[in-house]
Amino acid sequence: MNDQVFPTKGNLINTKKSLALAKLGYELLDRKRNILIREMMTLIDKAKSIRGSIEGTYIQAYSALQKANITLGVISNIAESVPVENGIHISYRSVMGVEIPEIKMDEQPLRISYGFSRTNSQLDIAFMCFDRVKKLTVVLAEVENSIYRLAVGIKKTQSRANALKNIIIPRYDDIVKFITDSLEEKEREEFSRLKVIKSQKEKAGK
Repeated sequence: MNDQVFPTKGNLINTKKSLALAKLGYELLDRKRNILIREMMTLIDKAKSIRGSIEGTYIQAYSALQKANITLGVISNIAESVPVENGIHISYRSVMGVEIPEIKMDEQPLRISYGFSRTNSQLDIAFMCFDRVKKLTVVLAEVENSIYRLAVGIKKTQSRANALKNIIIPRYDDIVKFITDSLEEKEREEFSRLKVIKSQKEKAGK
């Protein structure tokens, strides 16, 4: 690429400006990557905690549901009385240009939608546990989707930073060195030429 650059002071100035911008761009991308990584690590810890809570609640819920099925028979008809959840809303926030989802579920008091005459406490326990699982799942969905989006953002940022660090910046460094060396060589040649001319004039004057 150096052969395509004419070694002039103007090109040297422009290349140095481009080099400075490339270095600044790398610093900003590196900072962005670190912020995204910190955000993702925080969410990973949160996801682990939520998964543990969900697993424990599922175990309790299915145990109660099994007992309810044993004591009440198949409860599919009762389950159909539970209303579908339609109160989920999704919005987004930006973390260094990465769109992170925020999932909210309408807060409503827990209301048992089935009668008590043909049910028992095991069904109540299962109902309350699955309600808790539903709420935890909403939070986990937000966290895991955020982790995925952050991971994609980190990968893209890393790729761009690597391109600047390993390709663009070294290329500009080479061009700056090429132009600087060429200009210095021209200055030495010009200095030698002027020295010869001066020497010839001095000889001619004697």
